[in-house]
Amino acid sequence: MTDTIFIKGVLIHARHGVMEHESEVGQRFVIDLELYTDLSDSSRSDRLADTVSYSDVVETATAAFKDTNYRLLERAAGAVADAILASFARIRAVKVTVHKPHAPIAAIFEDVGVVLTRSRHP
Repeated sequence: MTDTIFIKGVLIHARHGVMEHESEVGQRFVIDLELYTDLSDSSRSDRLADTVSYSDVVETATAAFKDTNYRLLERAAGAVADAILASFARIRAVKVTVHKPHAPIAAIFEDVGVVLTRSRHP
């Protein structure tokens, strides 16, 4: 059985992008996370030690996203997924959605981004 913890709408100002001004000025990104894990212990015990701290996950994801300026959104999302899997043994897989609502695209659009799903290797 796999249960899900979700964290939606984490706002982060970072300097990712191919265009020079993106790495200089930066822009707002929005990250959504889905963490696949077994919540059977914590659903019975009511103990934080039996689950994953949402706060710690957000801190880890934010650091992974902001610490390096990436050209590609795919790489930035991959860094978040890698950091979460490396930091939280209880998480079996993670789905990372990164929204870049102010991407320099010559069009009127609501949102653009990437979705990556990564699993822990057995």
